[in-house]
Amino acid sequence: MNRTRRTLRQTLTIARRDFVATVFTPTFLIFLLAPLIMLSFGAIGGLGAATMADSSTDRIKLVALAGDGDGARLLRADRDLRRIFRESEAPPRLEIRPTSVDPAQQARALFNDEDIEVSAVLYGPLERPTVLHGVAGERTGTYMATLAEQALRNERAGTAERLSNATIRPFERERATRSGQQAAGFGAVFVIFFLTLLLAGQTVGMLAEERNNKVIEVLAAAVPLEAVFFGKLLGMFGVAILFVGFWGTLITQGAALLPGDVANALGAVTPAIGILPFALVYLTYFALAFLLLGAVFLGVGAQAATMREIQMLSLPITIFQVAMFGLSAAAASSPGTGLATFAEIFPFSSPFAMAARAASSPEIWPHLLAIAWQALWLAITISIGARAFRRGVLQSGSGGKMKLSSLIGRG
Repeated sequence: MNRTRRTLRQTLTIARRDFVATVFTPTFLIFLLAPLIMLSFGAIGGLGAATMADSSTDRIKLVALAGDGDGARLLRADRDLRRIFRESEAPPRLEIRPTSVDPAQQARALFNDEDIEVSAVLYGPLERPTVLHGVAGERTGTYMATLAEQALRNERAGTAERLSNATIRPFERERATRSGQQAAGFGAVFVIFFLTLLLAGQTVGMLAEERNNKVIEVLAAAVPLEAVFFGKLLGMFGVAILFVGFWGTLITQGAALLPGDVANALGAVTPAIGILPFALVYLTYFALAFLLLGAVFLGVGAQAATMREIQMLSLPITIFQVAMFGLSAAAASSPGTGLATFAEIFPFSSPFAMAARAASSPEIWPHLLAIAWQALWLAITISIGARAFRRGVLQSGSGGKMKLSSLIGRG
């Protein structure tokens, strides 16, 4: 009992040391805010692209070469048809221009005019119009033909006024849509993948640094290597919890500031299992996925002697993890299939796939089985990783604990 207690105390000491050494540094603040920095650059790039797109959209126009009577009919039909389009999907603005003696030549000349970017031009009588469109203007050309048809239908009806006055009311669903649940499942898979890969990779970086400055050999001489392994794993898990807690608080508090339409759209992305149960199983799956990947990284990273070797050994793990993400994302888009079942059973994709299942299925009992199954494989992986870690550190220390002790004595 005393030996177990001593090993536990040593493990917690190593965990506290790694946690403090990681968190209480200026670089950790940059790491903590890394998603915000990436989002800021993405927003700046997106704003620039949107600005360019808006300026380009303002220049693109549809032109109808018609007299006053046909022009007025086309404008009324255009006003009615635009109601069915979203603002971002609406055709370019329609412009009516008087026709010349040769409307065909006038239409072709518009495409060479530097002051206007014409997507489509209509000319001729509305009963038999001719529509010219550019390379990417097939959709707008079809719209201009439909416009001529609608203008004639309005005229044949004998009135330009609306004949029907519909009542349009929003309705909120009591349950999330199937597509909303699948979107929630994919989001769950992506967030776990991103966080585990980002945070577990820090474990390898710290291990490489300690290999270079011989700190790992000092720790190995002072405490059992199993305690060093578990301590590092727990320390980085504490960093991961801090990271998730920080961003979870920001996101939940920032959700109250979202506009009503955005909040309603996010409300459709609701997990089938319920918000609170989903949060509990999601955190459990995140912890299992992080510890599983962290144990693999530590065990593999201990076999390398240089940072270059660590990067080369980590690359296959990263590729494998990306493959697990792809498998789980495919399972999230097709729940209940054989592919989804395989992803839920396979140990290294199970945390991702089961998090997606929590978003699309209301059943609780599969998660209890999955957590027990993943805990079993976590114990196996940690056992193998701890042995690999011990062997790698002892090899780097040139012969084990006795030589490490003598190294410290000479220091």
